[in-house]
Amino acid sequence: MRTVNSRRSVGGGLLSAVVVGSLFLGATGCGGDGDNDGLPKDNKVVAGTQLCGGRAISADAARALEVITGTSRFEASSKSYTVARASSDLALATPGLTAGREDACRVFKPTGTRQFQLRITWRLAENAPTDEPAAAKFTVLKMGDETLAAADMAYVYFTCRSDKLVGSGGEAHVVIGVEHWAVAEYPEDNVKALKDAYATVAHSFSLAMAKELRCENNGGLPVKPVLDPA
Repeated sequence: MRTVNSRRSVGGGLLSAVVVGSLFLGATGCGGDGDNDGLPKDNKVVAGTQLCGGRAISADAARALEVITGTSRFEASSKSYTVARASSDLALATPGLTAGREDACRVFKPTGTRQFQLRITWRLAENAPTDEPAAAKFTVLKMGDETLAAADMAYVYFTCRSDKLVGSGGEAHVVIGVEHWAVAEYPEDNVKALKDAYATVAHSFSLAMAKELRCENNGGLPVKPVLDPA
């Protein structure tokens, strides 16, 4: 499957990409110390800032997760799901393009509450986004090369130039995604807040990945999320 590279292909072909990604991610499981659902065996409950290895979710992103999920407490991440592990896998994958999205972390509400799952993923794109228009559901934000935010998902594109990406000539086009892993239902009057929340979580994980990869200028990502439309 060819990697998605433009705004049009991300927006217009997103539903098919999500379906393919669902099959791919469902088949991979989490490995390591967790079960196939990505939860650790002890099901410990933690704050948002402790998810995904403890360096991937900022305080702003933890508050954004509360907007998305309605809770500030989550099931602890499997030890396989850390930003360090994801960045290492990405560095080893270059210069090849990923056939689908790779699992980086999963976010679950505590056991015994209404089921809710977010998937944080990464993939390698062939090039940076083009100037083609995004699908109507997305707001385009200026973070990295480009950020697309919707009420149930967000994607951050950034270019990483780093000595850790030896196989790719030192450069890679990275896409970090955050998606609600179900058919989304949300109040129409909360769309802007949800878009901001998804973009904030995606920015936080992207910045953490860029730092782990030692990307030049952190891949052009700002220290704080920029939520004004581009």
